[in-house]
Amino acid sequence: MPSIFKIKALIACLLWGSAFVGAKIAFQFAGPILVSGVRFTLAGLLLLPVIWLSGIKIRNELKHWRFMLLFAFVQTFLQYGIFFIGLNKVPGATSAIIIGAGPLFVAIMAHLTLENDKLSLKKIAAVALGLSGVIFISLTKESSTIEYPNFYTGVILLLLSNIIGSYTNIMVVKRKKSTMSPILLTSFANFTGGIMLLIVSFLIEKPEIKIFPLQFYLSIVWLSIIPAAAFSLWYSLLQNPEVKVSELNAWKFFVPVTGCILSWLVLPGESPNIYSITGIIIIIVALWLLQMRNKYNFQSPK
Repeated sequence: MPSIFKIKALIACLLWGSAFVGAKIAFQFAGPILVSGVRFTLAGLLLLPVIWLSGIKIRNELKHWRFMLLFAFVQTFLQYGIFFIGLNKVPGATSAIIIGAGPLFVAIMAHLTLENDKLSLKKIAAVALGLSGVIFISLTKESSTIEYPNFYTGVILLLLSNIIGSYTNIMVVKRKKSTMSPILLTSFANFTGGIMLLIVSFLIEKPEIKIFPLQFYLSIVWLSIIPAAAFSLWYSLLQNPEVKVSELNAWKFFVPVTGCILSWLVLPGESPNIYSITGIIIIIVALWLLQMRNKYNFQSPK
């Protein structure tokens, strides 16, 4: 993968890694669905000046409206609605590690749906190793059932969010030959999905209309910048014919590392332990194996 692609992938993953801390701060003042809805609605609006300055012909893009609407529902409403609910039920560092296993799900999904991105023995070994890391963290988390009584429900929700997220990557890859703008797709999906989440929030969470502390607004602004920037970069890479979805997603091993370190530094009551450190090491090894070239002809038999 060319260096410029690697830089874009790294920036996107570092941004995503910082979302865990921002979300945990926002959860102190509002429910997870409301936070998610406000975040994505604002993220969609933040990209409008970029769309205007880029000279994107919105009228020409409307021919993709059915796909963009479906994508908004699956990617923003389902994936991130489930993600934020699950995130509220587990420690920030643990959620970062579980979401960081996303490339393993993408590798499986790509094998099942794409002709040029099949599983090899190397990928199968990486998937098995990475999933064992996720299971290890989930089953051995100290005091999680005390501080987080719905810990295991949160783990299941985060894994489900991973699966849905893998499918959304495939959705974009299958549209490579279209002229759809990744920036417009990001803006539309964020804004439309955000509105859907806000409607659900008012029906389920019934949030109070009040003035929040400055800390809440700062976290929301940062959370809104993340999807606006990261997804625009990511979708532009997915639409490039030189990029394989499984290899690109291997870069997401930076997400749990960044998320864990920031959680330990910023969030009270969160600190590294033998289980989280072991989980990070296992998943990084798995993703390194997934990205490693076939130097030793480590391929599946034909």
